Amino acid sequence: MTLQDGSIRQAYGELADWIAAAPPDLLDYRVREAELLFRRIGITFAVYGDQQAQERLIPFDIIPRILTAAEWKLLSEGLEQRVKALNLYIADVYGKREILKAGIVPHELVFQNAAFRPEMAGKSPPHDLWVHIAGIDIVRVDADTFYVLEDNARTPSGVSYMLENREVMIRLFPELFSRHRVAPVEKYPDELLATLRSLAPRSAPSDPAVVLLTPGVYNSAYYEHSFLADKLGIELVEGRDLFVRDEVVYMRTTEGPKRVDVIYRRVDDEWLDPLVFRPDSALGVPGLMSAYHAGNVTLTNAIGTGVADDKAIYSYMPDIIRFYLGAEPLLKNVPTYRCREPEALAYVLDHIEELVVKEVHGSGGYGMLVGPHATKEQVELFRAKLRASPGGFIAQPTLALSTCPTYVDSGVSPRHVDLRPFVLTGSDGVRIVPGGLTRVAMKEGSLVVNSSQGGGTKDTWVLDG
Repeated sequence: MTLQDGSIRQAYGELADWIAAAPPDLLDYRVREAELLFRRIGITFAVYGDQQAQERLIPFDIIPRILTAAEWKLLSEGLEQRVKALNLYIADVYGKREILKAGIVPHELVFQNAAFRPEMAGKSPPHDLWVHIAGIDIVRVDADTFYVLEDNARTPSGVSYMLENREVMIRLFPELFSRHRVAPVEKYPDELLATLRSLAPRSAPSDPAVVLLTPGVYNSAYYEHSFLADKLGIELVEGRDLFVRDEVVYMRTTEGPKRVDVIYRRVDDEWLDPLVFRPDSALGVPGLMSAYHAGNVTLTNAIGTGVADDKAIYSYMPDIIRFYLGAEPLLKNVPTYRCREPEALAYVLDHIEELVVKEVHGSGGYGMLVGPHATKEQVELFRAKLRASPGGFIAQPTLALSTCPTYVDSGVSPRHVDLRPFVLTGSDGVRIVPGGLTRVAMKEGSLVVNSSQGGGTKDTWVLDG
């Protein structure tokens, strides 16, 4: 909120005045009111393996994060460039593999990647688009510099919290919205539905049928699945609600079978079709891959996109952008040491106390070491892991991440944040709703913003003009 000289950044001027004038009991009251609203709405998430609290409320911070229109323009242009390169890369590794022949990306990072789907080799999804919904995690390190922290190209989550956070803020702080021109996020469901419909196979009718496929009520993100299906006005289905006949997918309804053209799936690849992937899967649809390969149904995102969103491939993204687009990346990568490379491994082992070490396939804030905050036992454990399996890890410097004002028990205090904007890519172009999900590390000094690790969320405002 403040510049290095202590002055208030322009975007936060009105908010800073409002916070200074607001009595503490008012803020306390709004916090309790927000929690009550979230409980009534039923916004929860689950933590697997936590027997104490299977369903939780994600902590919500009532102080918004604010970006100017100019900052958002920079971000949105960089996001569009990055997702375009991701799509070209995935199409290439399942197609001609030019980037492998050029020696830009090592073969083993593709073919030994657990997310690589040989079933997609030589295949092309409808419209030759692979990543239809991307969640790109962004961090800020100074007034003018944003870094991409992670690419989520499989089934990025969190958009329901972005929408609900805005709805709750409008109800709690109408006076703040009257003092700002905040770009709306409410049109995201319409934008998402338009994107999904644009991706329908060419054999589909002019009004394609779209469904959302969920693993079921025991999935940690089930709330989001049901929320989005309701907002989009589409059916929420499980695998048992669908069947395949003559390479066409149908949904069981009280009026008989109904053809399905687009499946927004929140089920991982390996569970989608027991005839092709895991034979023990009860979550998928037998024969789904035959309909997919026949071009009679679109799966969003495409099968096999996970080959692009692990942390090893992330380190090659600047080169991937240059290779396919012939341009410099508009958004920087965090400098990354690939521990699979001997020189990088030696450096990481010598400087591990200064670095953040992450598992290549880790997510949710798990499987990582924050060197400056780690105990000697944790450091030695990771040293042993690195020596045993260096290819499974990358390391990065501990960035001085930007902070945002956050209301905590002691009052308004800085907390580290990141941002997950959502990028929609359809056959008719790219759509990016201004804003995204700001995740905040509620613990003082913490750099881990994931909800499963105690992080919270806040509304993200992009000033409209």
